[in-house]
Amino acid sequence: MSQNRLQIRIYNKTDAEEVILLWEKCGLITTGNDPMADIRLKTDFQRELFFIGIHNSKITATLMAGYDGHRGWFNYFGVLPEFQGKGFGREMSGHAVSVLKKMGCPKINIQVRNTNLHVIGFYKEIGFTDHEVTSLQMKL
Repeated sequence: MSQNRLQIRIYNKTDAEEVILLWEKCGLITTGNDPMADIRLKTDFQRELFFIGIHNSKITATLMAGYDGHRGWFNYFGVLPEFQGKGFGREMSGHAVSVLKKMGCPKINIQVRNTNLHVIGFYKEIGFTDHEVTSLQMKL
């Protein structure tokens, strides 16, 4: 692995503490989110789509992908702030897109919180477009 590339692998239970710290540093955890519960939900369903990016033996990126048979999703997609702008987000998304394509996924959606609008430029650079939809949620 070159110094400017990530090793991408599937999440392991031993990653939890470092992953949650990354999510905190990236502002991905908000009131009402229980990161350990979210990790448990993901590892119980499509664990193979929970990707961890490693650079110099450190978790520097995460991406929880999902596929429901109709569309794919990206969640908890983050790169540690000190590693942003180095192509790691592109590597993570490219890896996830490749895996989802192999599963037959025809499209991927991503939701961006109104408090996280600074990332929209990045998402557009990697191929996402404004789909002119309103996202609604029902908490269960």
